[in-house]
Amino acid sequence: MKIIPFYKNEKQLIKRSASGNREAQQRLYNTYAPKMLGVCRRYVKDVQFAEDVMVNGFVKVFKSLDTFKYEGSFEGWIRKIMVRESISHLRKRQFVVYDGEVYEQMANKDIAMAPELDTEYIQLLIDALPDGYRAVFVLFAIEGYKHTEIAKLLGVSESTSKSQLFKARKLLRDKLKEQNIIGYGTE
Repeated sequence: MKIIPFYKNEKQLIKRSASGNREAQQRLYNTYAPKMLGVCRRYVKDVQFAEDVMVNGFVKVFKSLDTFKYEGSFEGWIRKIMVRESISHLRKRQFVVYDGEVYEQMANKDIAMAPELDTEYIQLLIDALPDGYRAVFVLFAIEGYKHTEIAKLLGVSESTSKSQLFKARKLLRDKLKEQNIIGYGTE
């Protein structure tokens, strides 16, 4: 039996998905869902909520496929939708900016020890950050957004974004020092 590819390239797959072809939509979803779950997971601690956010993001992707202009990366376009959907989820959960008192409470929160520094452990450290710190940290350090963009996305001032990033980094650094993972001269 000879297998005939239904879609020769991504552009054709996107066009068929935009026209409502369920098989093409399923293929797009299967292709990008694992990466996009990772994106949502960086913002949303709970995996089940992150999956919900991702599914809602894909609903938006499929509804707005006809607006994709084929300029730049399709994956990047989907990623932006997932980031916005994750931030929207945080806002619905009454996303707030944390003050120093909350920072002190979170600094004392224990994180399970991990013998080696791997991505799962780093994710646990990021998960332990308060929502406001985590969102700014992920947007800046992982996604590469600038403070002006972060401020607009989160509805905070640019200086608040910078402050949240500073506090998130300090909290992460302190936790790594507690675990003796980083030492002097590595800051």
